Amino acid sequence: MKGLQLARQEDVADYLIAPDPNAPRLTRAVQGIDHTGAVSDINVVEERPLTIFLNSQEIVTAMTIGDYPEYLAVGFLRNQGMLHDADVITRVDFDEDLETVVVRTETETSYEDKLKKKTRTSGCAVGTVFGDMMDGLEQVRLPDTPVHSSWLYALSARINRTPSLYLEAGAIHGTVLCAQDRPLVYMEDVGRHNAVDKIAGWMFRHQVPASDKILYTTGRLTSEMVIKTAMMGIPTLVSRSGFTAWGVEIAREVGLTLIGRMRGQRFVCLSGVERLVRDVDPDTVPSEDKKHRRKGS
Repeated sequence: MKGLQLARQEDVADYLIAPDPNAPRLTRAVQGIDHTGAVSDINVVEERPLTIFLNSQEIVTAMTIGDYPEYLAVGFLRNQGMLHDADVITRVDFDEDLETVVVRTETETSYEDKLKKKTRTSGCAVGTVFGDMMDGLEQVRLPDTPVHSSWLYALSARINRTPSLYLEAGAIHGTVLCAQDRPLVYMEDVGRHNAVDKIAGWMFRHQVPASDKILYTTGRLTSEMVIKTAMMGIPTLVSRSGFTAWGVEIAREVGLTLIGRMRGQRFVCLSGVERLVRDVDPDTVPSEDKKHRRKGS
């Protein structure tokens, strides 16, 4: 047990933000019956509503696990085009009892037109975006930042060993902001879009540059994931999961390096292959250990 604890401490040592699978508000113990008829106690992920306000305007209510609500709110507004680089946030107020977060800026703006266009996406949980989400995407052209295959293998192995709700309870998505082969910020939520928004909120609040970063996710590479990554200015998106055709099409249009099915020695690059630097022999990369895979979904 002591050796495992030391290994886990090493796995999270360099993170600026790492998951806390033992946080009491994030999971609940539930008793059930397994396939043999025996009583089984498992931890399941909590869901709770969070209503986001921009100044005095209610924007959306999202279902979330409840950690980092301030980053989620700021990131959601940023990725929906409601906050821009020039906007100055004066306060972010979270009320746990009311389950609301209010983002206040120097200049108030009305978003009634955007709210009329609100639609539901194909994402899991309550994936709420606006019909004009792609506004401004035609101007996006991401930097030609190279990505080394050695970084991808190192990130995959490191992230897969990191203690997380994804590994312990399932039914959740993880997203990690990385710099070369170093994972920096690991966020989780019931919706992959929420996890990305938390990353975006953290970057916006701390003025973190995006042009040299990699975004790693456990979720599918859908159009929404590609658009959010592109609007954040991150040039590389990597996933353990697969692709959608529209996601690939958008990635190619904006110059996003898109890599999926990242498991063990294997991955597939469907966009930005010219920026992929193959600097390691895949045969020298260890196979993925089954104990580091997700327990459930």
